[in-house]
Amino acid sequence: MKAEIFATGDEILTGAVIDSNSAYIAQKLEEAGIEVVRHGCVGDDVEAIAAILKEISTRADMAVVTGGLGPTLDDITAEAAARAAGVELVFGREAMSCIENFLKTQDRDVIALNKKQAMLPDGSECLVNSVGTAPGFVLKIGGCVFFFLPGVPSEMRRMLSGGVLPWIDKLQKGERSFSLVKTISTFGLTEASVNERLAGLTERFSGIKLGLRARFPIIYVKLYVRGKDKERADILLEKALEFVLNKIGEFAFSADGESMETIVGSLLRREKATIAIAESCTGGLISNLLTNVPGSSDYFLFSGVTYSNKAKIKVLGVSEATLKKYGAVHEETANEMADGVRRISGATYGISTSGIAGPGGGTNEKPVGTVCIGIATADSVEAYRLNFQFNERLRNKMIFAITAFDLLRRKLL
Repeated sequence: MKAEIFATGDEILTGAVIDSNSAYIAQKLEEAGIEVVRHGCVGDDVEAIAAILKEISTRADMAVVTGGLGPTLDDITAEAAARAAGVELVFGREAMSCIENFLKTQDRDVIALNKKQAMLPDGSECLVNSVGTAPGFVLKIGGCVFFFLPGVPSEMRRMLSGGVLPWIDKLQKGERSFSLVKTISTFGLTEASVNERLAGLTERFSGIKLGLRARFPIIYVKLYVRGKDKERADILLEKALEFVLNKIGEFAFSADGESMETIVGSLLRREKATIAIAESCTGGLISNLLTNVPGSSDYFLFSGVTYSNKAKIKVLGVSEATLKKYGAVHEETANEMADGVRRISGATYGISTSGIAGPGGGTNEKPVGTVCIGIATADSVEAYRLNFQFNERLRNKMIFAITAFDLLRRKLL
């Protein structure tokens, strides 16, 4: 079955609101064995919405439409759907009951605008919304089954899982295709380099589709396979995964699409080790990423944003002589920062960063993008100096942080 995803609303069209719904819906439909062939978006215009719904009905088996089911004047999706289907809007008793039941849970009264939300295209079937006032509905237009859902993400997600996906199971009539995806997380190679290393993959593994997705500074390798024989698809996917891991080598850090901080946390937990962070140029970013991982209290002990030289001396015990001789951005300073934070926290590992995030502050000797990263244990302290060619402060901070994680990951392995 082929599906399209269609979002409505001026706020989506103009970029005032990011359309996270379509990405989520696409993922869930793919998992259900539905091939998503197109995404679309249009503003709050009845004629435009109706015209696009008619177009979709001629080329897709099913479609999921989000937005425009609220009580206000610009919520016009139900009207547009009725026009596309050539039917009238009629009062839906089940829809009204859904609205009343939800409002009771909120101790709110039904108002006239809520009754507008119960006006659905004749012949449609109501989709219950248990977490909002906007009922969804199912309507067949031409040969396409349309699912209309509210644009509020929490409402859409609940209704997709509770209403739409069960419908899809029925539509497939036991002839479900399996759509499997494997995501490999990589760091340290450019997207072009990853692509070059994986040349010939799709020719070697017929049926595998390859995709690369960059979320700076991580490159994700996506392997897709679709088929009705799940066991065969699993075997093909595993062989393709082995090929990717061999080609990417040490630059691949997860075969399940996990983040770098999640992997580092898992390795620390496996070693029953703890960590403390001393950050200068990254300004607490490493600690933030690390503590975003559930269960990080198992290994994370302490962090300090020792941005000034004074803080490096007083908090971490960095030698004033070291700072005078080498400056804040130097391997020796990073060593003393890492050793200091490990010592005062009692952690297994101390990590430090000191660098020049830019866009100003660089010199010929230490250009923007220079970072020194220290890693200390009870037995040793070592530092690394690296330089990245970005002149954007936030990108530099992020790559400094992920590089620090990667150095520790390699040490833990």
